Amino acid sequence: MRKLLDIFKNFKTVDLIIVLGVIIALAVGFFTYKNFRQTAAKQIEATSKISFQVFIRGVTLTGSDIPLKANEKTFISIRNVPYSDLDILDVKAERKKTVLPILNSKKVMVVEDVSQSSMYDIVVTLTDTAKITKDGAVVGGNKIKIGLPITLEGQNYKFTGTVSDLKVMPQTDDDTFHNAINSNNDVQ
Repeated sequence: MRKLLDIFKNFKTVDLIIVLGVIIALAVGFFTYKNFRQTAAKQIEATSKISFQVFIRGVTLTGSDIPLKANEKTFISIRNVPYSDLDILDVKAERKKTVLPILNSKKVMVVEDVSQSSMYDIVVTLTDTAKITKDGAVVGGNKIKIGLPITLEGQNYKFTGTVSDLKVMPQTDDDTFHNAINSNNDVQ
């Protein structure tokens, strides 16, 4: 016992910290190897194509054309962090609407709001390849979920909207993928 105490007296504090660090690193490695601890790579279940819709509310456009067009690309930023160019599958733009009551009836009708003739709500459908985890689809290190703020930017526009729909597509060829997206949009 005395020899053991003499050996420990020869060690400095730095030496003990290094030995303790090595022991902790070995313990973490052992638990990871025995699957007691999951690493980030093991959480990815698959890689799949996804489509998601971005709802852009209250865009003022005085020109005759909507600058976003289907079958073109747009650059997106997720949470103000630049990501990549993505393909636009579909663009739907509607003028602002208002609700008017029908006289002598309990019914109402929805008509275009003439006081805001240049105000549009736009829904843009985008596609990308995502890593699928148990928490959802991950694109560019960000989980794509409904409500996520996204900025779409092109040569002559910059719109900020939120993700309003997300679909994980089964593994198919590109033509079948685009047909599936278009048939889903027709139902809505």
